[in-house]
Amino acid sequence: MKNHSRDLEYLAHLRTQACGTHSKGSPLGRPGVDMATTICIVRHGQTELNSAQVLQGRSNYPLNETGIAQAREAAERIRSIPFSHVYTSPLLRAIQTARILVPELEPIADDRLIEMDCGPYEGLDLRHLPPEVLTFFSDFIHNPAPEEMEPLEAVVRRTGAFLEDIRCLEGNILISTHAIAMKGLLENLTPESHGAYWTKHIGNCAVYAAEVQNGCIGIPYEFMK
Repeated sequence: MKNHSRDLEYLAHLRTQACGTHSKGSPLGRPGVDMATTICIVRHGQTELNSAQVLQGRSNYPLNETGIAQAREAAERIRSIPFSHVYTSPLLRAIQTARILVPELEPIADDRLIEMDCGPYEGLDLRHLPPEVLTFFSDFIHNPAPEEMEPLEAVVRRTGAFLEDIRCLEGNILISTHAIAMKGLLENLTPESHGAYWTKHIGNCAVYAAEVQNGCIGIPYEFMK
């Protein structure tokens, strides 16, 4: 039987193995970018499906009024950061969030930032999920996703590939994405977490930041300013 938890741990360590580690355990990158920059990762604002406690997946719903207000509040939190690059999931709620956060830059959509594919379970009431989904949600690390859903290993792999592509960019970067995709990004950046982000609640318009030095993306932290 495939060792699901070992696969997740291996994928989360790939960037560290490729780059090395410094004394605090953060991944190191190759030389070439001398100026420290900041990456901000944000989950989109609320939609009507979020409000109704529906498994949203890749449903393409816009922000509701609460979601727009959440995005505006998040924009205030990060207004001191001048962004040079904005990336987003191709789904409307993430694009809208990115545009509110950084109105002066048109976001670049990247499929690797899209939400986990929930397959036939998309649209189900989160309060009345079938047993196989409840089992998965009860322990993401040790219980693999149902066969029709995207495996977490795939989420880690695609979000890790995205991070590898942007880590040597110059200038601050904003990433607008979704709960599970965001956890995949954070797992890639936090090898010592051993899967802890999968069970962590990340609310709408939560912001995490990481500093980048010489192509090295450091350990992320929740941005509360």
